[in-house]
Amino acid sequence: MPTIVNGGMWIQKQKRVKNSAMAETFIIQPGGKLTGTLKVPGDKSISHRAIMLGAIAEGTTKIYGFLEAEDTLATLAAFKAMGVRIDRPATGEVIIRGAGKRGLQEPASELYLGNSGTSMRLLSGLLAGQLFDVVLTGDASLSRRPMQRVTEPLATMGAKIECDKEGTPPVRIQGGHPLKGITYDLPIPSAQVKSALLLAGLYAEGETRINEKGVLRDHTERMLEAFGYPVEYGKGHARLVGGGELQAQSITVPGDISSATFFIIGACIAEGSDLILENVGMNPTRDGVIRILRRMGAKIEILREYRAGNEPVADLRIQPSPLKGIVIPEEYVPLAIDEFPAIFIAAACAEGTTVLRGASEMRVKESDRIHVMQQGLAALNVDAKALPDGMVITGGGVQSGTIDSQGDHRIAMAFAMAGLRAKGEIHILNCENVKTSFPEFVDLASESGLKIKTAS
Repeated sequence: MPTIVNGGMWIQKQKRVKNSAMAETFIIQPGGKLTGTLKVPGDKSISHRAIMLGAIAEGTTKIYGFLEAEDTLATLAAFKAMGVRIDRPATGEVIIRGAGKRGLQEPASELYLGNSGTSMRLLSGLLAGQLFDVVLTGDASLSRRPMQRVTEPLATMGAKIECDKEGTPPVRIQGGHPLKGITYDLPIPSAQVKSALLLAGLYAEGETRINEKGVLRDHTERMLEAFGYPVEYGKGHARLVGGGELQAQSITVPGDISSATFFIIGACIAEGSDLILENVGMNPTRDGVIRILRRMGAKIEILREYRAGNEPVADLRIQPSPLKGIVIPEEYVPLAIDEFPAIFIAAACAEGTTVLRGASEMRVKESDRIHVMQQGLAALNVDAKALPDGMVITGGGVQSGTIDSQGDHRIAMAFAMAGLRAKGEIHILNCENVKTSFPEFVDLASESGLKIKTAS
C-alpha cells in the first residue's frame, strides 16, 4: 500500500481577513476506496492546551506534532499578543518560553480568535484572574455561540466578566479582581466549561471543584498533571487548589481522533478499502466513535497501543463491513459529540434505522449541526428526521445533490466522505472553514482515494 505522510503541504496564511467569505466548494465524484497508511494532524484540543499551559509555565516548553490550523494558531497568536515568546522552527514544532502565571502582558488590542470556541472559552477562564483588561472577539460564526455558560460561573468565582446581552461574544474581562475557588455542578456536559473553570482555579484562592454530568474530556486535567500541577480527576469530578506553579515540559501531540473519524468512516463504507491510521489519540473520554461504529458492525482493528505523555495512542486498521443501524447509547454522546456529523453518514449507509438522543449540544456548535445535517441528508435523498436532541436516520445509501455546510468544517468533511457511496456527484458549499481544524484534508483524502476537488 502507498504511504501517505503528514507533510508540509499547507502554508498557513499569517494574516486572514476577518469574517472572510466562505466561498470554497468541494466537488466529490462518486465511488472510490480509501487505502494506504496516513497520519492525521495533531489533536486540536491538546494543541490548544499545550500552548496555554506552556505560556504560563516556568521554563521552555517544546511541542511536537502541533496542529497548524487556524483555530490553534489563533490561540498561539493570542499569547504572542500577550508578550509570550513563541518560535516555530519546523512544521508541527513549537517552542514556548513560558512567562509564568503572572507574566502575561496586557495586549495592545482585542484578541481576535477567529472561529475557535475552544480558544475563547478556555481563555476566558485563564484570563479571568489576570491583572489587566482584555476583550475576546471572533468571526461571525463564533460571535453567535453561547458564552454565558462560562462567564456566569466565572463571575461566581469573583471575575469581572461579561458578554453581550444575548449571551454571545465579545467577552470582556476586567483585570485585578481576586478569584475564589468554588464547587460547581455543571448543568450541561461541557468539557470547555470545566476546563475554563479549572484554568481560572489556578489563580483562585482555595479549592476549585467541578462536578460533571457524565464522562467529559479530560485533556486539561491530563496536561496539568504533565506540567507538574496537582489535580484530581475522574469519578465524576475534577478538583485543584490554586496558587501552584507549572513547570515547562516536552509535549508530543497525538493525532486527532476527530480528524481520523472521517477516514475511519470512509473506509468502513467504501468497498475495497484497507486503511491504516497511525498515531491516533485514544483518550477514553474521546473514543465514542470507535465504540459506536463497532456496535454498528465496523471492522476496526487496533494494531499498536502506546502512550504519548499522559495520552493513550494507537494505530488503527479499518476495512469495510456491512453496517447496521442502532440506538446509540446516551452515555456515548459526550464521548463522540464532535464526531456525530460523520457518524450520521455511516448511519445513512447502514441497513436499518439509527437513533440518536441526548445530543442537544450539537445545536450550539459552529452551526446547528442537527438541522444542517438533516437538511444535507435530505438533499441526498436520505430519510432523516431531526429531533430536538438528536436524529433518526433510516439507512439505504445516498444519492447525488448539493449541500450547504453553513461554514461548519465537520459537516463539510463528513459529506465529502459520503461521496464514496453516492450514486452521483456531490457538491458541498462553504467549505473554507475546513482550514480551521484540518488544512490538509483535501490533499490526504485525495491521495488516499477520495475523488475530491475544490472550486471557488
